[in-house]
Amino acid sequence: MSVNGKQVKEIINAIAVVIGENKDYLTKLDAAIGDGDHGLNLDRGFEAVRKKLKNEGESDIGNILKDVGMTLVSNVGGASGPLYGTAFMKAAVTVKGKNTVDINDFFKMLQEALAGIKMRGKAELGDKTMIDSIEPAVNSLKNSLDKRLNDVEALKNVRDEALKGVNNTKNISARKGRASYLGERSIGHQDPGATSSYLILNVIYEEIKKLTAD
Repeated sequence: MSVNGKQVKEIINAIAVVIGENKDYLTKLDAAIGDGDHGLNLDRGFEAVRKKLKNEGESDIGNILKDVGMTLVSNVGGASGPLYGTAFMKAAVTVKGKNTVDINDFFKMLQEALAGIKMRGKAELGDKTMIDSIEPAVNSLKNSLDKRLNDVEALKNVRDEALKGVNNTKNISARKGRASYLGERSIGHQDPGATSSYLILNVIYEEIKKLTAD
């Protein structure tokens, strides 16, 4: 199925709601191994995004995503602002000028978002970061597309693999960010960035499932 600009804005607003609902949880995760502000920072950023999108047009999805990225960079402190901001801005480039996007576009968006995060954060899979949920999700989507699964099945697999990645962060020591200072002591703790990435991907899955059912 294809999603238009209005629906993209609705999905982003739904992400903002879920981040708000989980801000204390994300902050608690971050307090154990980081600065303790991940949830609060992201919530502030996505609230700013919601306000920004009220005045954004609905024709060019690339512009919508670019605005999201720039707003996150401007309003989110710590590492997560530049990382999530870069992810959205890189995704925006792949759909610049498009009025609708489909699952193949989403795959390209996720690919570019991941590449942007790696470039900005200088991290890789296994470093106990958001990449540990996003990269398995990207690989899963490619596999689902190769198998020609329907959109909802494909996005469910994306969500499931992201969650597995989140859970795996408990088993590894951090090699990037504030948590890396803890070394082996970071084992046993769930990475907050991987968790917020999972929450975002889960919202996308849930919202597309609703649209498909309508």
